[in-house]
Order: sequence, then structure tokens, then C-alpha cells
Amino acid sequence: MAATAIQPSVKIIGANGQISLGKQFAGRQVLVEEKEPGVWLVRTATVVPDNERWLHEPQAAAQLQEALAWAQNNPPTDRKAGAVLEKLRGKG
Repeated sequence: MAATAIQPSVKIIGANGQISLGKQFAGRQVLVEEKEPGVWLVRTATVVPDNERWLHEPQAAAQLQEALAWAQNNPPTDRKAGAVLEKLRGKG
């Protein structure tokens, strides 16, 4: 990734402890690391909720890929729709 020269800018921390980074970052989640007193590293981040973390594990990813491949090779049809409806109605 090529490094780009970005001019530093001066920001003022408001009385409520907030600093504005600009509208282009509105709603984004960030990681704030204090490297040493008065030195912060702010990075945009994507946070994965604990109950969705399993989706990012290799086994789950492989199973999802397998399911997607199956779905592509087995397009949906309404060929058995009547039988499915009967089964759902409790008549099957």
C-alpha cells in the first residue's frame, strides 16, 4: 500500500472531551490506543459482535462456502411446492 502525504491538522478537544474527525467518519467505529501520555493512535475498525464471531472461524467459513456452492448448483424450483405445502399443513 502506497503511503500518502497527509497534512497534519490541529483539533481542539471540546469541554465534553470530544474531538471531531470530520463527517466522512461519521458513524464509524474506531480504536483509540494511548501509546504514551498525550500520544494517541486512532484507527477505523470493524467490530464483530461476540455472538457472530463463529461466522469468521475457518470451519464456519468453509461450511458457508460449501452451502453457497450447493445453492448455485441447485437453483430453486417450485417443482415440489405442493408437497412442501401439504407437509407444512400437517397432511404430509
